[in-house]
Amino acid sequence: MKKIKVGSIFVLVMVFVLVMWSGATVFAADRIILRLGHNGNEQHMRQIGFEKFKEVIEAETKGAVEVQIFPNSQLGKEQQMAQMVKLGTLDASGLGFSIAGLFVPDIELFNLPFMFRDKEHFFRVVNGPVGQRIARLIEDKLNCILLSFDFAGVRNLWNGKRSVKVADDLKGLKIRTMASPVMVATWNAFGAQATPMSFAEVYSALQQGVIDGAETGMVDLVVEKFYEVTKYVSYTRHLVSGSTMIFSKKTYDKLPLLIQVAVLKASRAAAQAYRDDEATKTKVAFEKLKKLGLEFNEVDTQSFVDKIAGLYEKHSKKVGGLEAIKLVREQ
Repeated sequence: MKKIKVGSIFVLVMVFVLVMWSGATVFAADRIILRLGHNGNEQHMRQIGFEKFKEVIEAETKGAVEVQIFPNSQLGKEQQMAQMVKLGTLDASGLGFSIAGLFVPDIELFNLPFMFRDKEHFFRVVNGPVGQRIARLIEDKLNCILLSFDFAGVRNLWNGKRSVKVADDLKGLKIRTMASPVMVATWNAFGAQATPMSFAEVYSALQQGVIDGAETGMVDLVVEKFYEVTKYVSYTRHLVSGSTMIFSKKTYDKLPLLIQVAVLKASRAAAQAYRDDEATKTKVAFEKLKKLGLEFNEVDTQSFVDKIAGLYEKHSKKVGGLEAIKLVREQ
């Protein structure tokens, strides 16, 4: 019995020495550069999250890893960056639920209007069995590791033409939507002319009259300066928006074990920074937009709900069936 204990201690000591030695070797090796891209600007919460990721992983690896961040769609549109992550030519990116739906139709479940009641409901679902099932599908399709689900705010309608208080007020308005087929169908059903386009093109499209408005969280209205080219905000609260942070599996599998661990730790810090920044910026955004003179209107929510009768059933097959919809709404 005594020999077994001594042997066990010897093994543990050797493991500790090997880990410490390998760590020293890793951190003394040539610097590893990780490239992260997203479609927001330098004030966007995705940028704040990525900056925290950079801070943590560079500290954890004692400078062995350098993180380079590319905001403003510098490396391509969101869909293109997702493909780059899949190929391993980009190490990490933010991927919104709308674009994720182009790769994994099941996530369109989260893009259906009025699915989530609030932030708490959102996190119960994405961190539960439904969210984890969809996470695995994204990972398989994009050959990535889904590092976090992020709450991207409650989305509202805004436009530069007129007040919208009931769904019928949307008639004739060209509203930018995300590329999600469900979202396009939703806004057409509401009565607008749904116009999907890249987020990076929205400001110029508003300036040129290509679109009359869009639907986003309040933070986007401020950080992207959309308030300069719009006037009326309607509290439609039609969508609780989400995003993900994805990391290339090709990159991850090439990293030494200790750096893989650092990636996971840094991603947790990034997710928290993203969420904290979203909460702070949302509160500040409302205050700033009102001071800037934008007009805010409550809406008759039922008038919007009435317009989408049958939408859930129509899209149910691609999102896991009516039972999946029911499971989310009742959770």
